[in-house]
Parts: sequence; structure tokens; C-alpha cells
Amino acid sequence: MAAILDGVLESLRIGVGFLWTAAWAIIMGLTVTSLVQVYVSKERMAQALGDGDLRGLTKATVFGAASSGCSFGAVAIGKGLFKKGAHAVNFLAFMFASTNLIVELGLMILLLLGWEFLLAELLGGLILIAVMAAIVHLTLPETLFDQVRETLTERDRESGVSEDPTCGMEGTKAHTLTTDGGETLRFCSEGCLETYRQQTSGRGGWRDELRSWGGWYKVANQYRKEWSMIWKDIVAGFLVSGFVIVFVPQRVWNALFIQGDGLLVTAENAVMGVAIAVVSFVGSMGNVPFAVALWGGGVSFAGIIAFVYADLITIPVLNVYRKYYGWKVMLYIFGVFFVTMAFTGFLMELLFDALGIVPDLAGGETATEQTYFELNYTFYLNLVAFALSGFLLYVYRRGLGAPGQYRDPVCGMRTGDEGSSASHEGVTYHFCSKACKRAFEADPGEFADGHPEIRSRGHDHDH
Repeated sequence: MAAILDGVLESLRIGVGFLWTAAWAIIMGLTVTSLVQVYVSKERMAQALGDGDLRGLTKATVFGAASSGCSFGAVAIGKGLFKKGAHAVNFLAFMFASTNLIVELGLMILLLLGWEFLLAELLGGLILIAVMAAIVHLTLPETLFDQVRETLTERDRESGVSEDPTCGMEGTKAHTLTTDGGETLRFCSEGCLETYRQQTSGRGGWRDELRSWGGWYKVANQYRKEWSMIWKDIVAGFLVSGFVIVFVPQRVWNALFIQGDGLLVTAENAVMGVAIAVVSFVGSMGNVPFAVALWGGGVSFAGIIAFVYADLITIPVLNVYRKYYGWKVMLYIFGVFFVTMAFTGFLMELLFDALGIVPDLAGGETATEQTYFELNYTFYLNLVAFALSGFLLYVYRRGLGAPGQYRDPVCGMRTGDEGSSASHEGVTYHFCSKACKRAFEADPGEFADGHPEIRSRGHDHDH
């Protein structure tokens, strides 16, 4: 019992230590992602994904890289793009890019695995998309996908399912909005509804936005949403990695992954890396610390890279494909992704071996030998990152519930009478920024509700 307890404590020390090491990178990455989500217009990109040519594929890649790193979020948005007519190769490329080419994932890989793995992730991410596109163009059952698209649209229409225009997930009656054109939109949550209103109202320049509380409020709200999508995967990945490192004996890895040199060994390790990812149930960025455990267990470079690529075919994600598209399309996506991920992992090891930059497995300290909590650059970077996270939380809470006599009708922030103001039908409205004032003046009927003054401190504005 004492040995088991010591093992559990060591597992927690390693898992929390990994989290501490990567915390600043995750926070900084999510902040950059939130800025991009708020200020980079993606609507025009989405409209260009209908053709399966190189231009559409490139835009799908850029669109995905600017989007969330959550596996389930990528799949949900991919479904929305597919329903709206995006070519199969483009919505699949979007999902690859949004889970492999994002800032926060790259920073985490750099810190926990090293620059070689980061280079393999970025270069391999592009090769993944190219290989997948080639396979899809050669094998795509277009008639089946067209039928599934029609079935998906009809099924959602008959069942009354309304797609959230913000994230692509299923909307609910509890969160609805009626546009000026009379269209009723449903959202999956209050946060997505709030984000939609911010996006449709944000017509000011991004420089003006970043100089205003309202602009930072939008960023803070997006930051909160990004965390809500991935925090479970991150925590699970770090904790699981600690237990795997401590409790899984070396003989298990030796049995699963062939040791030695040669093309057969590299190929087997790449295939097995993807297979382990499928049954690991760890997706998104949570598979990076798990990859550290595999690397410490002696798994080859090809196996690790293939494992990191494979968060889009874990069993829970495959079940989502089945629910969306049916068994046939789910199996097709699984087959294409599995072959693409394993082949790219195999190719990366061959390429890096030829360049002489495959990292030394025996070099450096093991996870159990490392000291994670020291007064070093990680400590100071985490202080800065936690302060930034606290600032964004403060901005979000200030926007929703801090003291203030008026409510900005565009972004929802509380504001005083010292800023910009405008009148409509005899009512004066106050704004947190010039950008919000310009949005109001462009279409005052969309935002005016006749109650610009907050009646009590306890009132919570309904977005």
C-alpha cells in the first residue's frame, strides 16, 4: 500500500509538473487564438470552401489554423461547413488544421517534447492535409457524400434541430435570437449567443476595438469559451500521462512497439502510434503530455508524431462522426485519417533521419528525474500568463456585472456617461467605445431596446 501511495503521489507530481511547465504556453496560445477568433473575419473564408481545388484547400487550412483546437469543436464546425456545401476534402482539411496547426498546441509541444517535434508537427500538419487531399480525390464516393449531406439537412429540419451559427453545434430553444429579417437563430449556449451578437455588431476597426473595454470584453469572452472547450482534455491528458509514466512497465511498450532500426520498425511504430491514440480517449492538446509518456517508454519518433496527429479518430470522436454522417462515412473518414496519419508519421521519421535531426531518446532527464517547480523562467512566465488570464477574467466580469449606470446596447458592457453617446427615438444610449457607437448608428433598430439604464446592480443583461 505504501508503494502504491508513493506511486500515486509521484504520478500527480509529474502530471501537475507537466501542467505547470506548459501553463504559460497554453494561456498565451489561447489568448492569441481568442484575438484571431474575434478580429479575423472568417465568413468570407467559409464561403470559399465549396470547391475542392487547391485554392479552397488552402483557405480551409488557414481557416482551420485560425480556429479552436478542440477536437469536438473542430468536428462540429466541420459538420456545419459540410452542410453548407463545403467540399469533403476542404472540411476534412479544416479539421486537420484546427487540431494540428494552432498556436497553443505548438507551444506545448515545444516545451514538453522539443523543437524537433514542433517542426515535425508543423511540417507534418501540412503534409497531412496534402496526403489526405490526394487520397480523398482518388477514393471519394461523391454520391454517398451528397446523399449524406441531403439526409443530414433533412434530418435536422424534420427534428427541428437548429445549428448554432457560432460553433456549428446543435442549438436549443433556451438560447434564441430573432434577426431583423425575421429569421430565428438558436444557439447551444448563452456564450455562443453572446459571441454572435458581438460578431455581428463589431463593425469598428480592430485598432479602435483594442483601445476600448468593449473590444477586450469580446476577447475575454472568447478566451472563456476556448477554455470551456478544452480544459477537461488538458487536465485529463496531464494526469493520465503521470500515471502512465509511473505505472506502465517498460515491457508493455516493448511488446506494442517493435524495437530496432529499419523501415518495417518505423512503419509498425507509426501504425501502432495511431492505434494507441484511437483507444486512448484523450483528444485535443491532452494527447501531448501522453506523448511524453510514450517517448519516455521508448516509442520511436514516428510513433510519437503519428500519435499526436491522431486526436481526430479517438473512439468518442468516431462516435460523433457516426451520429452525424452514419456508419459508412464514419468508416471512410476513419480509414482515410488512419492511413494519412500513420503514413505521415512514417514519412517524418524518414525525413528527419535523413536530415540527422531525429532527437536522441537517451538524452536529457526522465520525467521522474526532473524538478518542475523552481524559480526559473517558467515561474516568471507563468506569473505573467496568470496575470493576463486574471485580467481577461476581470474584463469579462466587469463587462457583465461591474458597477455602471448604463449598458452598452452593442456589446453588453456596463459603461458610464463619460464616453460616447447617441440618441434614438428620444432615448440616449451610452457606449464603451467609438466602434460600438458606429455599429449602433449604422443600424440603431437592431440594438435599441428602450432600457439603456440599468435599474439595479443585481440586473444581469440578457444577451
